[in-house]
Amino acid sequence: MVFKMKFILSLLFCASCIFVHAQDVNTLLKEASNFEKQFKEPEALEKYRQAVYIDEKNIPALVKCTELNCSIGARQTDKNAKNNYYQLAKTFAEKALSADAANADANYAMALVENKMIETATENKEIADHIRQTKLYVDKALAINPDQSKANYIAGKWHYEMSNLNWLKKAAVKALYGLPKGDIDSAIIYMEKCKTLDQYFVRNYLDLAKAYQYKQQPAKEMDVLKKLVKLPTRTADDVALKQEGEKMLNEML
Repeated sequence: MVFKMKFILSLLFCASCIFVHAQDVNTLLKEASNFEKQFKEPEALEKYRQAVYIDEKNIPALVKCTELNCSIGARQTDKNAKNNYYQLAKTFAEKALSADAANADANYAMALVENKMIETATENKEIADHIRQTKLYVDKALAINPDQSKANYIAGKWHYEMSNLNWLKKAAVKALYGLPKGDIDSAIIYMEKCKTLDQYFVRNYLDLAKAYQYKQQPAKEMDVLKKLVKLPTRTADDVALKQEGEKMLNEML
């Protein structure tokens, strides 16, 4: 009887710990989200990092850590600082994949990091590897969930960038490493789908407008830009992205 009572008390204690654990993580995620809404990315990143410390398999928190490190890193002017943020982003993306390799968001996070790392790569072999890995992970993400909005954006961006590489870099990378060819029509299809899935994703609108510009379809480019400049500001990057879009639009008028 005493053993049974101890066993029950032990179960109750464990259940209580699990409840407090979940409550702590949820509180941290809410605080992080509030900081994001205030465009305080470093503070939001720290809260998401704390949530990961408590629950290292929390994929939403891991993906957020990946995205915010990429976002903050992209704004760094020093190449080493930029690369350091991208390397941190990769550690969180790898943890997300380790938690669940069949999760669309985890594969999207890795595709995002690999795409960002193209910016800091210097050798053709390294560039080609990041290009290839971007395609690999984004294809996995979309195979798992074709409606993952940001995976559609990364797929579209991949095709746009591969179509838009300067001819010398494109020739060197493709000749040496046999990468698949980008297709501007595919870029537009993926980004249009992203626009349908997430009507407020400013960066997708800007790159979609650039894809239409590359394809020499000014009417569609202008339509996208007119919608872009009216979008609400939801991230720390949106102000600069909307200003770039407004500049493109004014040049067309």
